[in-house]
Amino acid sequence: MSMLQILDSSGNNHPELEPNIPERKLVKMFEYMILVRLLDEKGMRLQRQGRISFSIPSTGQEATQIGAVAALNSEDWIFPAYREPGMAFYRGFPLVDLVNHWFINEKDPQKGRRLPGLFGSKKYRYVNPSAPIGTQIIQAAGAGFAYKYLKEKIVNIVFFGDGATSSSDFHSGLNFGAVFKTPTIFFCQNNHWAISVPLSKQTGAASLADKAKGYGLPGIQIDGNDILAVYHAVFEAAKRARAGEGPTFIEAVTYRAGPHTSSDDPTRYRPKKDLEKWLKLDPIKRFEKYLISKKFLKNGQTNKIRSSFDIEINTLIAKAEEYRPPALETLFSDVYSDLPWHLKEQLDEIASLQRRSI
Repeated sequence: MSMLQILDSSGNNHPELEPNIPERKLVKMFEYMILVRLLDEKGMRLQRQGRISFSIPSTGQEATQIGAVAALNSEDWIFPAYREPGMAFYRGFPLVDLVNHWFINEKDPQKGRRLPGLFGSKKYRYVNPSAPIGTQIIQAAGAGFAYKYLKEKIVNIVFFGDGATSSSDFHSGLNFGAVFKTPTIFFCQNNHWAISVPLSKQTGAASLADKAKGYGLPGIQIDGNDILAVYHAVFEAAKRARAGEGPTFIEAVTYRAGPHTSSDDPTRYRPKKDLEKWLKLDPIKRFEKYLISKKFLKNGQTNKIRSSFDIEINTLIAKAEEYRPPALETLFSDVYSDLPWHLKEQLDEIASLQRRSI
């Protein structure tokens, strides 16, 4: 299977394949790639300093998330894995909510119930990620069936890694989606590593996109570090889905430049030369060269964008550290409209213990 590429590693484009994206939107896409990279750096640094408990980086995979969300409509639903936070920010998810979520404080919209990085928002149609591998695939297929049943022109996209293609949920989700022609885009971020398991030990197929044939749906392999290729593939898949033609499987070939999470040490299993090769294919630098060649971006503008975000995030971090942890009573909220007697007893006991410890 040939791989779709519109921007090569030097930022040169193929005009006949270049999608028609307005200048303002292209610049916005670039800005949010910068934001995702900066948040990765800060999240990892804060975790190493012991100021937050956990961080999930997506360095090297900025093009997949931003290119995809830019190609969708605002009413379309996103079912992320956990390496797609930029999709929520692109739609307007407030940075302040993420930073408070990092610190698990009283302003955290998730109320400390989720690992830092596993957040969601109904308002921005960004579903809370599931930590178990592949769970979101069947969730997205089922939701897609609901849109179709209700005759809504809504599409959803579900993200997962190469490791998830070995899960039973992958089989169930793709089979269900293909049989019932759900308006679902199955988007595989093939970043070559399922924690420490390499792609070579994950599948015997020539490409992950080849798996689509067995389910009776179209599959396409794209350069995941080429944001224009990502945009083009997702845009066309969404158009097919809205027309009632069913799902598409997209394999985006990319690379996880950082650790799986802040709890991982990739130097113990990943060859250094592989990382060095992929760092030269940085999706941000590639897109920057393209925008400069189109005169949509000036030399030095990248540093200004980064500096502006840097100031904003640092201000939010300083404020987030001043807040207290979530109140104890939030352990019992959001489950029952009226608290049952046995939980009320537990809440009263915890409150009593808290008063005695002051």
